[in-house]
Amino acid sequence: MRPHNEDSAYLGPYVALVADGVGGAAAGEIASATAAYAASAVALGHPAEPPEQVLAQAYRAAADGVRLGIQRDLQRLGMATTLTALVTDGRHVAVGHVGDSRGYLFRDGVLRQITRDHTYVQHLVDNGQLTERARATHPWRNVVLRSVDGDPEGGGLDVVRLDARVGDRLLLCSDGLTDLVDDARIAAVLATEEDEDAAHTLTRLALGAGGRDNITVLVLDLVDGPRIVGTGGALGALADPRNVVDAAQVRLHPTA
Repeated sequence: MRPHNEDSAYLGPYVALVADGVGGAAAGEIASATAAYAASAVALGHPAEPPEQVLAQAYRAAADGVRLGIQRDLQRLGMATTLTALVTDGRHVAVGHVGDSRGYLFRDGVLRQITRDHTYVQHLVDNGQLTERARATHPWRNVVLRSVDGDPEGGGLDVVRLDARVGDRLLLCSDGLTDLVDDARIAAVLATEEDEDAAHTLTRLALGAGGRDNITVLVLDLVDGPRIVGTGGALGALADPRNVVDAAQVRLHPTA
């Protein structure tokens, strides 16, 4: 139902991410595409380095890009984006997260959220002021407390190394899915469909439930095999290079 897509995503064999322009703020598609481009470029430039270090550098590049975009056009003041990114070096898997997009691990039929929402409603739940059941209908459920924005003193990225195993399935998505499709329904789809089919089905379910927001769904299966050559593909607002603020500003520095 949105007039344009403020979600961006990147999907490759060793890096995947979702970014969602926050709250319909000024130039959300510019914020998400710029952050997604910077983060994916950094990850692709450091394919064999520790994923946690790569994610930290990717976040810095994403924040620098968003800040530059605001400095170049003050009409973009207030633009920001979520960022949920997965990186692997072929041995370890780590997830970095800020905002209210989400990452999930699906293993042995059980779905587990591996990111924590940086929202006002999550704050209320953590403090015992709101129940999980009431979260879905709270009028401020989409108020984001942390994001990739123009603040040089921003809250940073939560980074966690996963105890990932061959056969695990990972889901990265924007809140256009999770606001409308509950965890039980998501788990049922992940249990029965192949990766690309599952992504399409989950998107259709969210559209059928009202499709109030942009919907981005990435489903990844962890497999054991030879190293794949290829960079992957851009999705959503990232697919239009005009949404990226000065791609040449991304600098690849050693993470060690």
